[in-house]
Amino acid sequence: MLDIYTRLGTHCHDEVYTTVTLSHEQRERGRLKLEGANGEEVRVFLERGKPLLVGEFLRSECNKIIQILGAVETVAHASCEDWLAFSKACYHLGNRHTKVEVGDRWLRIKADHVLEDMLHLLGLIVTYEEAVFNPESGAYSGHHGNGHHNHE
Repeated sequence: MLDIYTRLGTHCHDEVYTTVTLSHEQRERGRLKLEGANGEEVRVFLERGKPLLVGEFLRSECNKIIQILGAVETVAHASCEDWLAFSKACYHLGNRHTKVEVGDRWLRIKADHVLEDMLHLLGLIVTYEEAVFNPESGAYSGHHGNGHHNHE
């Protein structure tokens, strides 16, 4: 059994002992009881409120390295060619505090028929796909995901 209390970030040069594959919902929790890819039990005891990142490394009490992988989930994928419609869609989703993964005129959300109807009315094409859901971490989360940096 591996007990985890230490986060190492997304860069680690040590050998990975095992991996755990987590859904977006699981990555948001600070306490987890899992099974590693090698079949060993993994118990995670981390601070709450700071989601685990896909690709993040953790260190067990016995100094073994565990890497977080993202589980493939059903997500709603919405896209359009019009930047104005896309911007309005992002605004309305953000206004509802919806977790959103943002790309180049495409976005992903957890399936939700009310939000999907709104996106459709704004002019986006909504389809479903199986993908790792990796939403933006938020402007005030303390770390900047997806390559964005704070330039003050």
